[in-house]
Amino acid sequence: MLKRLSNLPYLPGLSLALTLAFIGTWLAHFIPFGIISASVIALFLGMVLHTIRQPGKILQQGIGFASKRLLKLAIVLLGASLDITTIMQVGLRSLMIMLFTLATCFGIGHFVGKALHLNWKMSNLISAGTGICGGSAIAAIAPVIDAEDRDVAFAMSATFLFDMVMILLFPLMGHALGMSDTAYGLWAGTAVNDTSSVVGAGYGFSEAAGDFAVMVKLTRTLAIIPTVLIFGAIHMRMQGAGKNQKGHVQSSIPYFILLFLAMAGLNSLGIIPQELSALLKTLSKFLMVTALAAIGLKTSLADLRTSGGAAMAHGFIISLLVVVVAYLVIYAQQEVLLLI
Repeated sequence: MLKRLSNLPYLPGLSLALTLAFIGTWLAHFIPFGIISASVIALFLGMVLHTIRQPGKILQQGIGFASKRLLKLAIVLLGASLDITTIMQVGLRSLMIMLFTLATCFGIGHFVGKALHLNWKMSNLISAGTGICGGSAIAAIAPVIDAEDRDVAFAMSATFLFDMVMILLFPLMGHALGMSDTAYGLWAGTAVNDTSSVVGAGYGFSEAAGDFAVMVKLTRTLAIIPTVLIFGAIHMRMQGAGKNQKGHVQSSIPYFILLFLAMAGLNSLGIIPQELSALLKTLSKFLMVTALAAIGLKTSLADLRTSGGAAMAHGFIISLLVVVVAYLVIYAQQEVLLLI
């Protein structure tokens, strides 16, 4: 990797992606409650630049490096911030809700994607972004299934637009439904997609609800681990279908995911100091922003306008179903507790 970075052809495109990442991160600080994350800002900045002038040959190698290699490195570093024991801290109640919402996303999402004639990669990226943790889940799964940059951009856009609506409506709906801080925190933590959006929706209701929503969201993020492994196995099997070549199968193994799991395991065991874990998480988020800026530089806004309608519809339908399912499960749990 270092050898490749030293080659001048990579530097112009990589520098441009890094510049957009810095701008996106800087602009995100001025947006209340983190309504729009740095990743989304960088993605759209890249798409705008691509629309104005498509990157030439001198930029393409560096942009490709940032969108693929840096993205994988960001996922590896993300593992250092995941603590598997968080599940025990939040409790089985949130896990039950997440099981239902994940089943809704990937189960019903499969048929919605087919009905809208989306390819299976884009459909499942949207479902993962909706069911797990927005852009982080999309970014984690994309390289495992060799998703096209266009699929990643559409999936990010689909989940982002719904989040913008939910940040405004969720607190209003929570008060109208007379929900407690804990119940609302469960609802926002399991039904709103991106972490920044969960923060906005959670604390828009109350401080206690916001604290609980964030904790639920951390638990939900852990679903990245089994989901990535499952999709890695599916993609490996699809690539190896009809082939018995050992080398082909080995080349399909996403080794960076093994490093990601190793980092998560080390962090769960307390081997990684908290200060280092926080630093690696910050670096991971910035590299992810850089990768999404590069993906934006490879994606046309015109394509998003002409071909993104189905993706937006998919994101809206699945997100709306998750909101309803999460509320119904929370309500059912409360009724059961009253009967005991």
